Amino acid sequence: MPEALVAQLEAEARRRRLSKSDVVRERLTAIGESRPPALLDAIADVVGSVDGLPRDLSARTKKYLKSTGYGEKRAR
Repeated sequence: MPEALVAQLEAEARRRRLSKSDVVRERLTAIGESRPPALLDAIADVVGSVDGLPRDLSARTKKYLKSTGYGEKRAR
């Protein structure tokens, strides 16, 4: 992260007496809320369209990739 942005986050966190993580979360949430719903509408037809995947795939991606051998060196 650029030093100027880190300094800005630290200053805001001190001024508002919040953690830097809280300030970052608020900013990311604000960005997400400002996006037009048209973006979701554009991909809504494919959301959830793949059957047979684990429900916790996004939370445990590394575990599932490791179980398939993804990223391991293969014999040539």
